[in-house]
Amino acid sequence: MSKRDELIEKYAADIKEKFGQDPDMDLLTKVAVGLGPAIYNLDASKVSGGDEKELETVKNNFLIKKLGLSDSPELMDAITSVIDIYGRSDKNKHRAVIYYQLAKHFGKESIYN
Repeated sequence: MSKRDELIEKYAADIKEKFGQDPDMDLLTKVAVGLGPAIYNLDASKVSGGDEKELETVKNNFLIKKLGLSDSPELMDAITSVIDIYGRSDKNKHRAVIYYQLAKHFGKESIYN
């Protein structure tokens, strides 16, 4: 099993355990691939839920630029909701899982097709 496949399995386990969902493995794989080498970097592969600058980056670079959403308070509300479900105290909030959840939340899975 490749390193990427191992990481995707880890992400899938988080989706099952933290969110109580059966992950769409095709979408999860595409999200992970879309993140490129960032998934292998310990710092870049995680999202700090308590860092406002980091959350702004998720909003601007992923929700607005990648998913094509318009800036609104709803974007940060969605990010906060995903972080809360993931667990604010969990230091291992994987960027791929957060992006996957946000893509599903906004019904933007087609971006990855």
